[in-house]
Amino acid sequence: MLTTTDTAIHADAIDGERTDLDPRQPLAALHAFYRAFNRRDLEAMSLNWNQDADASMSNPLGGIARGWPAIRAVYERIFQGPARVQVAFHDYTLHQAGEMFFAVGRERGVLEIRDTRLELAIRTSRLFRLVQGSWRQVHHHGSFDDPELLAAYRVAVR
Repeated sequence: MLTTTDTAIHADAIDGERTDLDPRQPLAALHAFYRAFNRRDLEAMSLNWNQDADASMSNPLGGIARGWPAIRAVYERIFQGPARVQVAFHDYTLHQAGEMFFAVGRERGVLEIRDTRLELAIRTSRLFRLVQGSWRQVHHHGSFDDPELLAAYRVAVR
């Protein structure tokens, strides 16, 4: 049975800057992800994701990546590439069922590379599982609402 812990739509953005949260709470895991992403911190990203073969990520650039090694390779390309991407999660809901929680919302942000600047708008869902007392991400799905923005994004990062 789903125990929804928070059905309110949150307007406050999660950008990873908050570090005062109880790590046992789902919100702390979300902040940790966005902190790792926005700081291009692969080690912190590794701590956020579950390290098994069941982890999966579906996004417009990486397609479907299964298992931490494939997911890590996507983040390495993003973090080591010339594009700078900053995002924040907003307009979201959190739902918890025992040792799992998921967050559904939107990301907004900016991609900058050379003389190109794109304002990003992405639908996003993230699923976390409690593993040995810590929340670990096991699935992420992201997609663009606007096909023209997606095309411009692909051109900018390739």
